[in-house]
Amino acid sequence: MMKHKTIFEALKWASSYLVDKGRDENAARLLLQHIYQTNYSGLMMRMHDIISNDQLEQLENYVNQHALGRPVQYITGVEEFYGRSYTVNESVLIPRPETEELIVAALNRIHKLFGKDASVKIADIGTGSGAIAITMKCEMPNAEVVATDISESALKTAQKNAQSHNAQIEFRLGDLTEPLQNEKWDVILSNPPYISYEEAKEMSEVVLEHEPHSALFAEEDGLILYRKLAEQLPTLLKKPALIGVEIGHLQGEAVAKFFKTSFPEAKIEIIKDINQKNRFVFCEIDV
Repeated sequence: MMKHKTIFEALKWASSYLVDKGRDENAARLLLQHIYQTNYSGLMMRMHDIISNDQLEQLENYVNQHALGRPVQYITGVEEFYGRSYTVNESVLIPRPETEELIVAALNRIHKLFGKDASVKIADIGTGSGAIAITMKCEMPNAEVVATDISESALKTAQKNAQSHNAQIEFRLGDLTEPLQNEKWDVILSNPPYISYEEAKEMSEVVLEHEPHSALFAEEDGLILYRKLAEQLPTLLKKPALIGVEIGHLQGEAVAKFFKTSFPEAKIEIIKDINQKNRFVFCEIDV
């Protein structure tokens, strides 16, 4: 490979190589930003600097990993979510931009239902990296936030993220509502596994071969966890209360029906994401 080249030339090489391998050329820039621990504008200002042999070797290593399908976020170990940086690894799902919209929609509804500075009790079920729980605690410091997951390794990653953001959150190991029993909650949020096993053949191998399948796939056409949540939550909620879940874009009607069955008097909403696809279901239980 080339020696004594500028960052610009290294970026050009890496981008072309990734395009040839069927990957997104923007990954090259993100990998270089990570190597130089800088942002987009910081990297642009250094384009004519000479890249050292060590840094070139590091870039080549990263580019080869990504060419083979490893997600950029697992290579760099970080992902941005709601303006904050999170540690991510193969034990957790990489936070998606759509989930930021879940936060926005939840905060709007919580403020209307309970008031802006309310000390509500929030549970994030299936927390993964901790992104939802940590964001809610950071945005609502008065809230009491509990995060659960069935994966011990995921909880360790989430705890690390909570510490780095000074978010006082209680983490509990267990399946769905099991760790929340014998308590009453104001707000339940969840981005559970919702992809049906039949959909796997249509998915990118970058996701399939690297992200944890336990955080991606679910039985009953991806609906089993919503059905169980709807069945288990009625005894665990205060009044008023709010439930917000992220869904697959074809699951809106089915998920809404589960909650309508369990909460016949509730206000049920199917909300679209920025791409105009059904992405969230909210269930508002009033007094």
